Amino acid sequence: MTDIDAIIIGAGVIGLATGRELAMRGLSVIILESEKEFGSATSSRNSEVIHAGLYYPAGTLKARLCVEGKKQLYAFCQSHGVAHRRCGKLIVAADEAETALLAGLKDKGYANGCNDLELIDAEHALSLEPALTCAAALHSPSTGIIDSHGYMLALLGDAEDHGAALALNAPFERAEATEEGFLVDVGGKEPLSLTCGLLVNSAGLLAPMVAKKIEGLPEHAIPQARFAKGSYFSLAGKSPFSRLIYPAPHTHGLGVHLTLDLAGQARFGPDVEWVDTVDYAVDPRRMEGFGDAIRRYWSGLPEHALTPAYSGIRPKISGPDEPAMDFRIDGPEKHGLAGLVNLFGIESPGLTASLAIANEVAARLGA
Repeated sequence: MTDIDAIIIGAGVIGLATGRELAMRGLSVIILESEKEFGSATSSRNSEVIHAGLYYPAGTLKARLCVEGKKQLYAFCQSHGVAHRRCGKLIVAADEAETALLAGLKDKGYANGCNDLELIDAEHALSLEPALTCAAALHSPSTGIIDSHGYMLALLGDAEDHGAALALNAPFERAEATEEGFLVDVGGKEPLSLTCGLLVNSAGLLAPMVAKKIEGLPEHAIPQARFAKGSYFSLAGKSPFSRLIYPAPHTHGLGVHLTLDLAGQARFGPDVEWVDTVDYAVDPRRMEGFGDAIRRYWSGLPEHALTPAYSGIRPKISGPDEPAMDFRIDGPEKHGLAGLVNLFGIESPGLTASLAIANEVAARLGA
């Protein structure tokens, strides 16, 4: 007999969604969070976009879970009163070479089940967004935006309604496998040890470091953590766009794009800056490269219209000179420890895919 059925390490959007899923399946659940509030890292420092699922190679976890998760997320928002808007997105080509790239992106999206994508010419694109500058665009009408904090509150509410508990200021210290599951040491002002049958490492940026504290986990099953910082800058004044505007995607990000919050405020970002430590300060000097990138799709960007907003850090498991990696949802078949799932590299589209990821984790745990 263990103290608790399942312990979740990390109360970001993935940890909350997973805790909710396991609790709704009848398990007793504790969600550990080292910070004083939930979702204070990656989950609250992103573009708050509900992605369609068109960027990812067919057959990958990112592709499948994004498309599944998008449908689940829209339904969840409607049933739980979470603020969101299906505003749509235009991915724009600045020249003919990028137009061919958009055609390939459309094919990739269709292979993933995004069947509402439309490649449109410049005239059509400008009829939708008159301020746009482009040679062509790919229209994704199912892309949207969401109040990520409101979403996490709703996930937590469901989890707690089904008996789950959130422990704040409760850092995970170590775990070791036992005959019944795991013995987990928790730090904080009142350290304690708990036994559980199931353990989920959803620590985001710190997931590889957490994994190293799980005794018996083979070293080859733990990837190297890579941090890709992205800074955002807000647009002064009213946004000239009603949809999200994205350039053709870059290798390690989706380019400096325009997103909207639910109040209609526009922001640009993120860029990509490879860093060794977690530091969310926004360097105003990084704004220098934004103007040229933005004017490729909005030539009317006024001078001095951008101000520093915030930054986020992507929990990468591949480096700057390596191909982007798929999500890693490592169950016992990967590392050999029954009852353990490690989540590595859960970057974008993790928010969109969160409910589907939670289902996947539960399935790999046999819950």
